Amino acid sequence: MNKIIGFIKVNKSYLIGGLIGGFGGFLYWYKIGCSSGTCPITSSPVMSTIWGVLMGALLFSMILPNRVINNKKTDKK
Repeated sequence: MNKIIGFIKVNKSYLIGGLIGGFGGFLYWYKIGCSSGTCPITSSPVMSTIWGVLMGALLFSMILPNRVINNKKTDKK
């Protein structure tokens, strides 16, 4: 359980962006998507959602950079 919580803390910008992007991709397919089937990304709800997850994760990782702080104590002698 601690590994999962640690993973979420370290990658929270990717996860938040992926969730928002996936929701946006699905909404795009539902409201605007290609009804003729000629558009490879927007003709399928799965492909549109996956595209949204990838784009959301990439964009949010640039906007909200992960800030990992090194908590190791160094001994100076």
